[in-house]
This record gives sequence, C-alpha cells and structure tokens, in this order.
Amino acid sequence: MRAMGLDVGDKTIGIAVSDLLGFTAQGIETIRRTSKKADYARIGELIQEKEVSKIVVGLPKNMNGTIGPQGEKVLEFVEGLKNRFKVEIILWDERLTTVAAERTLIQADVRREKRKTVIDMVAATYILQGYLDSCKGKG
Repeated sequence: MRAMGLDVGDKTIGIAVSDLLGFTAQGIETIRRTSKKADYARIGELIQEKEVSKIVVGLPKNMNGTIGPQGEKVLEFVEGLKNRFKVEIILWDERLTTVAAERTLIQADVRREKRKTVIDMVAATYILQGYLDSCKGKG
C-alpha cells in the first residue's frame, strides 16, 4: 500500500504518492479546487486507483510553531478526509516546503507560468518525501 501526500491550498491541492516500498514520492496531480465535494471525490478516486493506505497532509504553521488561519483551513479539510475515508491521516509540518519547491523549479529553469501550475504538486512531493525519510530506520 502507498502513502499519499497533500499540499492543501485555497485554490489548488497538490498531490504526490509514494512508490510501493515507501522510499520515494512522486508528484502526480494538482487539483483545481471547485468545491469540497469535487475535491474529496477526486482524492477518493486516487486513493482507490493508487491503493493508498495513509495520507500525509502538510500543515502550514507559523515560523514560531503556532497554527494560523491557513492551518485552521487545512485542519478543517482534514476533518472532512477523516469522515470520508478509512485511511490513516498524518499531519506533517510543511514550513518552507513551498519555498523549497519554488527554488527547485527555478533551478530547473521552469518558466514562471509553468511553475504556478506545478508548485503545489512539487510541494506535496516534498511533504511526502519528508515523511517517508523520517520513517526510514524505524522498524
């Protein structure tokens, strides 16, 4: 079974999944948000299609570790996930993942317009890879 990483924003949700062994994260999609119902429906399709057993959701925190307005929105979204899907859900500190994703895309010489369309998916990959790396050696 695979793990899925989510970078939940107001306009988009970046999605990544792990390989079957849980070593690497690959970005697979960016959902353009239209409604919560549609968001959850697409995530549900991907959970089935990719055989996902756990979801790692990036939790945006302030630099001092507190949860701000965006973090509250993510927590509300996570409650919806818990109510709909029977998978383990892990919250992962995502501070600076979007900054790292942006830097990677700039270094790869990705044009600004293209960066906007993939940044959340790349951030989801960073979130999931951070979690996967933290699990190595535990077990």
